[in-house]
Amino acid sequence: MAGYRQECYRGGDNTVYNQDYLTRREWLVRGGSAVLGLSLLGCEIEEQAGFNSTEGSLVPWASAPDTGAVSQVNLLEWEQLDSWVTPTSDLFQVGHYNRPVIQENEWNLEVGGLVENPLTFTLEELRSRPQQEEIFTLECAGNRGFSGFIGAVHNARWTGTSLASVLQDVGIKDSGIEVVFWGSDSGEEEIRGNKIVQHFARSMSIQDAMDSNLILCYAVNDDPLPNAHGFPLRLIAPGWYGVANVKWLKGIEIRDTRFMGRFMARDYVTLREEKVGDESVWMESSVGRTRINSVPAKVTLLEGNYRVHGAAWGSSVASVDVSVDGGPWRPAEISVSQDSPYSWTFWHMDWDGGSPGEHTITSRATDAGGRVQPATADPFIALKKTYWESNGQLTRRIVTGDQ
Repeated sequence: MAGYRQECYRGGDNTVYNQDYLTRREWLVRGGSAVLGLSLLGCEIEEQAGFNSTEGSLVPWASAPDTGAVSQVNLLEWEQLDSWVTPTSDLFQVGHYNRPVIQENEWNLEVGGLVENPLTFTLEELRSRPQQEEIFTLECAGNRGFSGFIGAVHNARWTGTSLASVLQDVGIKDSGIEVVFWGSDSGEEEIRGNKIVQHFARSMSIQDAMDSNLILCYAVNDDPLPNAHGFPLRLIAPGWYGVANVKWLKGIEIRDTRFMGRFMARDYVTLREEKVGDESVWMESSVGRTRINSVPAKVTLLEGNYRVHGAAWGSSVASVDVSVDGGPWRPAEISVSQDSPYSWTFWHMDWDGGSPGEHTITSRATDAGGRVQPATADPFIALKKTYWESNGQLTRRIVTGDQ
């Protein structure tokens, strides 16, 4: 299919990312120029012809989720979806403790623990290392877990340097089994009667951390990370839920035991009932890798013809199907294909609108491994008692007729 090229470069907006005013020109001089070159020469997005969700008039959903309680999160407005790369100003924001304001000249990254050669890096030193870009759809693990919270997802271009190469440079000792990522954000908590101040932290196995797609990220959409998204440095872990993508990164530690911090062992833990014969077994698992997901985003009407638009992500998307009023599944057409296994896919399906009145529209995605997005009645979803990792098929209601 014929295509057109959309250039990835975006001009700066003179945003102050920390108290030391940093213009785009200054940032480029200090190391961002290579990112710009990468953007202009090698990172243009191939978009297939046929994706233009702005054609026609928007048909509103019969019931819109109430997002008032989570308005500060900056949820994606699905009805406005028209950009494959989410503008930086539209990226959702979820935090757990404070939002630290960090001065670049006072910051460094310490990499230590069970390593042969502990290292400390400035941001300039990390920028000077070989650069790597990942286009990744980042989704909050709580997305779609409760009413109104259905837009905590975005697709962006993340630039940094390889995590694996840094770990190779420090030399992990044979006794190391776990990598812990420490954020600068912290808060006071009471744990078993003890009041403590602790930093945000997440961990993964050394094998997972050595994945070639993981980066120590200092730029998003060709600009320095905004403070809300982790300036000066964050982990970007394609294929993992947002909580694993630690912001305001200050330290990386290699340990010889499993890390049991709050966001690994107490929060972000999915509780699911599993049937063993006639008995129930309750299983707990730490939120980790993303699951195949899709959403009917909006419906447009042009010259009497309806078109359902949507997105799918979470795994390498092979196909998307749509059901109207619970009827047979119909294949959707891919409007914009994935640029990487970790970025979302846009799809659409044309529909005659059926008889005037209310209708339901449901989407389901299937990934390259044959895994199908589960129905809400599937035991995998129905027996889950926590709101994390809610990737069940989404049904939305619409009214057709005189428009």
